[in-house]
Amino acid sequence: MNAPRLIDALLAVASRDLLTALRHRADLLTTLIFFAIVASLFPLGVGSETALLRLMGPGVVWVAALLASMLALARLFAGDYADGTLEQLALSPHPLTMLVLAKIAAHWLASGLPLVIIAPLLGLQFDLNADAQLVLLASLLLGTPTLSLIGAVGAALTLGVRGGGALLSLLVLPLYVPVLIFGAGAVEATASGLGATAHLSLLGALLLVALVFAPWATAVSVRIAVE
Repeated sequence: MNAPRLIDALLAVASRDLLTALRHRADLLTTLIFFAIVASLFPLGVGSETALLRLMGPGVVWVAALLASMLALARLFAGDYADGTLEQLALSPHPLTMLVLAKIAAHWLASGLPLVIIAPLLGLQFDLNADAQLVLLASLLLGTPTLSLIGAVGAALTLGVRGGGALLSLLVLPLYVPVLIFGAGAVEATASGLGATAHLSLLGALLLVALVFAPWATAVSVRIAVE
């Protein structure tokens, strides 16, 4: 009986967060527009030289996705912290770690997955071939959940802190660097004719490590914030 109740609780938390995100569609559109603008400014700034665009394209798209994902981090727990929902989750009989994981999953579906979907369109600006586009999609599918998991820890740590937005950026940006390196490296390796297997495997390993530790660290930080 406990397992079905836990699953129902996780689905309830995730569906509530998704519905809340849909009610604030302007925030979602802001993230997507920011992603598109940042990725599009580089070709306008450096010119139309194809070789240069192919070389810098993977890194530019990944940096743009990383920065766009950070825009939504502050909304992950702030609303629930302000209205007392986090306190109710902390008092729930269900493991807070699992409830937090459901919130992170909903956050990724609302803000990370749309970035993954439109990334190949932005990759066309950099003349990436079909193989590179597929690897870009795969690397973002592995990397953006890791960004959400790591970012959730920073968002929980900065709850109720004055100037939390700037502090959040300082906390999570250094931790995002390995994801950025392996994500962009996978696309660059494919564009150069090399295999992207090693980079994608490392991205998968980072995702597994984040899945194990990030929800626990986030739950601990949330308990500290609401006490």
